[in-house]
Amino acid sequence: MKLAVITVSDRASRGEYADRSGPAMLRAFQDAIPDLSTEYSIVSDDQEAILAALQKHQGCDWIFTTGGTGPGPRDITPEATRAFIDREMPGLADYLRLESLKETSNAVFSRGIAGMHGNTFVVNAPGSERAALLCARLFSPLLLHGCDMVQGRSH
Repeated sequence: MKLAVITVSDRASRGEYADRSGPAMLRAFQDAIPDLSTEYSIVSDDQEAILAALQKHQGCDWIFTTGGTGPGPRDITPEATRAFIDREMPGLADYLRLESLKETSNAVFSRGIAGMHGNTFVVNAPGSERAALLCARLFSPLLLHGCDMVQGRSH
């Protein structure tokens, strides 16, 4: 299984601070899933940059973005993701939002979406390290089943 994490952050992409959410998410997935192949990118809050990163990783089974899902003026990850995916999978985004609400009421501000581009799942997660770790914890048990479903295999 191959998984990519894309951090969307103007300041982190410019080197103004170290990205903590993307690497934390990657480590959590790697710890949970032996033999997981991973890729990582960091891009600015820019539609073309986000789309280019999504296209770069489209051979992965799963792509998780972290950041750019709030109501801020530069938070455009859901819009870029919507332009990339072929089909929405609202249950995945709803699951993340519902479970996030158990941790913080601020989860109501997340506009993250989820969907598929071909056989690749794409999930938007909020940009905090805490949210990225929660996302990895929630989705780790689902990754293999999702891949099996795409391949027509069932459990």
